[in-house]
Amino acid sequence: MNAMFFINALLLGVGLAMDAFSVSMANGLIEPQMKRGKAFAIAGVFGGFQTVMPLIGWLCVHTLFEAFSVFRKFVPWIALVLLGIIGGKMIYEGVKGENAKAAVGVGGLLLQGVATSIDALSVGLTIAEYDWLSALVEALIIGAVTFGICFGGVHIGRKLGTKLSGKASILGGAILLIIGIEIFLKGIL
Repeated sequence: MNAMFFINALLLGVGLAMDAFSVSMANGLIEPQMKRGKAFAIAGVFGGFQTVMPLIGWLCVHTLFEAFSVFRKFVPWIALVLLGIIGGKMIYEGVKGENAKAAVGVGGLLLQGVATSIDALSVGLTIAEYDWLSALVEALIIGAVTFGICFGGVHIGRKLGTKLSGKASILGGAILLIIGIEIFLKGIL
């Protein structure tokens, strides 16, 4: 491992964290009074998924390459469906004037974590030539970068959410839908 390895890992982490950053910001939007511990938990879930997914991809490449390559074409669809469900629910609840905090509950957060990190499975293909330790270090760097970026995203969303008050749920849901569509289009094009 040299300096270029670490620079590449940091840049890969930033690139992979962008979807999770936007979703973190949406979570902060719908809950502007969120406690610091919950913001850490949200960033931790996204960072955790962004750490685990490349390792799963690496393991698949080294064990089940055939199955993984078949699964890869479904990644954009899975992200679109998961983020579409969560975002649609947030918009519906925002329009109806209902409390949308369930969208950042444990179940919703785990779905968001899967939806925003599923593309990180393909990183397993790019790091396939690494030994296990190098792949682990790469994944940990990606996770740490994602954690920091997502914690900042929650904080930005909380600040904006205070200013947007009642419309934050609708805006947050729209952001999730747009991210789902963007992941889908990027994956099929």
